[in-house]
Amino acid sequence: MKMPRVHCRVCCRSVAAGMVAGSPGKGRVWRHDPPDRRTQFGDSLVSCSGLLAIVELPIPGEQLEFVPVEPAADLDGIDTIALF
Repeated sequence: MKMPRVHCRVCCRSVAAGMVAGSPGKGRVWRHDPPDRRTQFGDSLVSCSGLLAIVELPIPGEQLEFVPVEPAADLDGIDTIALF
């Protein structure tokens, strides 16, 4: 699944953002390193402080539409249809 990219508010890098459950238009910034990590921290693994911030996604999620289907002609006399 390809995730939308947003700019981190702290380091201004373009990073992936995963969707947040229950909020279709919001996403959480994924783990990334600051651009100058090696000069500041050596070889230590240090993530950007903007990690896991909740941001607005560039493409808002849409809810699927329910489109009713016309009943088949051979179901005369049956007023319900099994869904599963």
